[in-house]
Amino acid sequence: MSKAAKNSPETAQNSGFQGIETWVFDLDNTLYPVTDRLLAHIDTHLGDFIADFLDIDRAEARRVQKAYFRQYGLTLRGLILHHGLDPARYFEQMQPIDLSEVAPDPALADTIRRLDGRKIIYTNASAGHAEMVLDRLGMAGLFEAIHDIAAAGYIPKPAVEAYRKLCQTHLIDPGTAVMIDDIARNLEPAAEIGMTTVWMKTGAEWAKGIDGGDHIDHVIGDLLAWLEGIVAEPD
Repeated sequence: MSKAAKNSPETAQNSGFQGIETWVFDLDNTLYPVTDRLLAHIDTHLGDFIADFLDIDRAEARRVQKAYFRQYGLTLRGLILHHGLDPARYFEQMQPIDLSEVAPDPALADTIRRLDGRKIIYTNASAGHAEMVLDRLGMAGLFEAIHDIAAAGYIPKPAVEAYRKLCQTHLIDPGTAVMIDDIARNLEPAAEIGMTTVWMKTGAEWAKGIDGGDHIDHVIGDLLAWLEGIVAEPD
């Protein structure tokens, strides 16, 4: 089957996944939608932190924030490399984030639980943030591990060495693993090391004007419906 054929959600729901041993899920905007209000809250909070840390105005802080995100996939990485930021300070001052708009999702939790194989969260955020989100979603204890930015040695997606470290740490065979992420470029290194890739395409700003690419095996718009199609497949 060609990549183009596999890129349709209809085909993805009916593809066999019986040989998958590990399911790797991104967190934010994949397991739940990041609302405009929450995104604005995070954006403002991060901008204020950068302005204070670098002693610059908010306009320059926003420029730095976006430039580092584009270059490294995570603003924090740029602040560490170029300004010597202690990540502990960053996470201390960036907590807590208002997660009141994150609602429980029992249907998704139950469907993920029914998947055969291990389930791991792989996020550029902190484990603390991931745990709070999973608790809000009703998914606490559902995943075998949370591989956060600290576990990745503060090397964020989409650096390929971070994916190799993920697999080494959790003894993942990439050839029997699926990775699901809402950022298409984060799936390039996953495909490079042999994972099956699933792009959770959303209406987020970073997904506009992007069609995926040859590194994408499946494109989906509804995670729950897609997973329900998989767990309903006969053994």
